[in-house]
Amino acid sequence: MMNSNAARIGTLVRFYIHDIHFPLPVAVLQELHRQEELKGRVLDVSDSGIPGGVFVVIKVDGLEQPCILPADRVSPAA
Repeated sequence: MMNSNAARIGTLVRFYIHDIHFPLPVAVLQELHRQEELKGRVLDVSDSGIPGGVFVVIKVDGLEQPCILPADRVSPAA
């Protein structure tokens, strides 16, 4: 690791997203990967009975927790 004395303006560095204090790590991920598509398998479907109230639970390889999103925002994987 680099100490604060070694960090100089213009120095190329590397770091982990979870170490960022500002902006929030989720904002960094959205900006870098907003258009990136993920693939996963549907684990469950929830329908509240109202229009637009159908949600899917999707397991994505590499993610610990499943993703939950509106059913009308998913498409069959090629």
